[in-house]
Amino acid sequence: MNAAASSPPAPADLSGSADSEDVSRTFFFTDIEGSTKLWDRFPEGMRTALGRHDEILQDAIFGNEGRVFKTIGDAFCAVFPTPENAVAAAVDVQRALFAEPWGEVETIKVRMALHTGLTEARAGDFFGLTVNRTARLLSAAHGGQVLLSQTTSELIRSVLPADISLKDLNEHRLKDLSRPERIFQLVVSDLPSAFPDLRSLESFAHNLPIQLTSFIGRERELALVKERLKTVRLLSLVGSGGCGKSRLALQAAAEMVDEFEHGVWLVELAGVTDGERLPQAIASVLGVREEAGKSLTDTLAATLYNRSMLLFLDNCEHLVSACATLTDRLLRSCPKVRILASTRQRLGVDGESTLPLPTLALPDPTRLPPLDALRNFESVRLFQDRAAAGLPAFTVSSTNALAVAQICQRLDGIPLAIELAAARVKVLSPEQILARLDDRFRLLTGGSRTALPRQQTLRALIDWSYDLLESGERTLLRRLSVFAGGWSLEAAEAVCADETTLESWEVLDHLSNLIDKSLVVVDDDQSGDPRYRLLQTVRQYAGERLREAGEDDAAVRHRDWFLSLAEKAETELQGAGQAEWLDRLEAENDNLRAALGHALHSAPAAGLRASGALWRFWTVRGHFAEGRDWLDRLLTAEAMDATQERAKALRAAGALASSQGDYAAARELLTLSLRIWRSLGDRPGAAGTLNSLGNVAFLQGEYAAARTLYEESLEVARERGDKRGGAVALISLGNVA
Repeated sequence: MNAAASSPPAPADLSGSADSEDVSRTFFFTDIEGSTKLWDRFPEGMRTALGRHDEILQDAIFGNEGRVFKTIGDAFCAVFPTPENAVAAAVDVQRALFAEPWGEVETIKVRMALHTGLTEARAGDFFGLTVNRTARLLSAAHGGQVLLSQTTSELIRSVLPADISLKDLNEHRLKDLSRPERIFQLVVSDLPSAFPDLRSLESFAHNLPIQLTSFIGRERELALVKERLKTVRLLSLVGSGGCGKSRLALQAAAEMVDEFEHGVWLVELAGVTDGERLPQAIASVLGVREEAGKSLTDTLAATLYNRSMLLFLDNCEHLVSACATLTDRLLRSCPKVRILASTRQRLGVDGESTLPLPTLALPDPTRLPPLDALRNFESVRLFQDRAAAGLPAFTVSSTNALAVAQICQRLDGIPLAIELAAARVKVLSPEQILARLDDRFRLLTGGSRTALPRQQTLRALIDWSYDLLESGERTLLRRLSVFAGGWSLEAAEAVCADETTLESWEVLDHLSNLIDKSLVVVDDDQSGDPRYRLLQTVRQYAGERLREAGEDDAAVRHRDWFLSLAEKAETELQGAGQAEWLDRLEAENDNLRAALGHALHSAPAAGLRASGALWRFWTVRGHFAEGRDWLDRLLTAEAMDATQERAKALRAAGALASSQGDYAAARELLTLSLRIWRSLGDRPGAAGTLNSLGNVAFLQGEYAAARTLYEESLEVARERGDKRGGAVALISLGNVA
């Protein structure tokens, strides 16, 4: 929308008690497509054209009993008592615009959106999800196109005249990350009806997840993020844990997907515990493969050099140094890349712009505003929305308004704290919640509250939430903290149950309760099977409780289960289920890293077996450096026995070194592996290593040596009737020839 001045319509009469009530209205939003370019090309012509545009809009809106409640540049926001009036106005406007001679401007194309629902009115303006949804619907339209929500289409369908119809455009995710909207286009017989695909999220490259809850408040901060990202290359959202940094960043990213040719990409860093893995985390999201002879950082910089994209690095605080180094490199090497980061402290990079994220707007319980004004405070709106999600009949009323205002104030407007409190409305009244907060938050009742760090407040809330859990739920929450990057139900049952204090059949019930109480988040992976995760703050808290309870055996079970998963995957990666297992291992990569890290100090032999089994996954997915690092560390940690496990791990390390172009190291590692296989009399094991040694020779142009090694590998395969091994050797010999 262009911000150039226009002649505003006469202000609509929005007085009267009806405007403060929750009533259903149909909203009608418009703006001119490409108006900025038109103003640049035809500054004089656009002044005349915009005046005529405003006249057409005002005549159609007022002529159909509508009211204009806001104009922003060339955009009109109007409200109608019925959807029939709104549709009639839209048709009148489009017909008049289409018939109008526009002089040198040639044409004015206006996009329109209609949506019906409940709203709140205050001081001549409207607020609420219906207004937001109408704006999102408008952003998906093209000039000359009129879009209707499913709600409005159902109300209008039976009364449309014969020359007007509705075209079903199917469901689309609008730029708000929430539920998809079924969208319809108004088709008028004497007006154009063919338009490009809608500008919905599906039309642009991104990996932004659907959010199961609505985006509440933060309108000012959202506008600031979008404005800043147009002028700065690195923007860091800085704030305490639980203040809503990630949700705000996701919303901003979703609303900017159409501004980046090569997409908007979320990189979740909560499960990345080692700064050296940061390049791999970004590369995995972008599908960038490691290249022989180059560091992954160099490969990323080269790949992204000419790409216009937005990277959202979420949860940077535990990797500040690594994030600073890598973002600095990308910003200096990739002129079209912009980076949005959420962190508890700034990265400290040249050119970084920071946006401190305050807590949500709070009412003053000592001077409680009228009910309609109270509901417009962000913190109260959030409490209302999340409470109604669990108890649909809940609303902030005159009887509970004071308690809700006091809850929000006591929780300092921290979104996570408010959400956790609101989840209790299913079993406690706001007054009961407030009383429990008084008991638990004794420090907040005296002294200077501003002297208390917000993290301490958040911990106090989680303490309170934890104390309300049943014994089994507490046990499960503590043990879930051993997972990194999420988990499946199968893994939770295996890792968290010990068949004494918590049996496996109890896990599902307790997990469901933790989800209901907003302590566990549910995600869907690509296969459609649910995965679960803890918010990072909750995970840290639960981990402390786990250590206090002396339940170290949960980490051991986690280690053993994921090491076993790695060994099981070895066979599956050579069969028909290879693609499925590659995706499964990728989803569990953070857990595999945690298991290998634990094994490095507690069970190096088991870790060595698992790493030897994972080398094919690391190779196919391009995790060369990471796989080689794990193998090197575990080979060093484990005793120098001549075992099959050691020979296998040496072969895996050699193969990964070869993939990196480090042929001298590859030859040394593979030669050691072959020596052990032969000392054990294990000819099948030797055959695989012979083939890998042949690959090293072949890649260095030593074809005669490669042929000899491949032929020996083929001989062993034929002795054993190993058709797969024989086929691999024959392919290799074919390459030599």
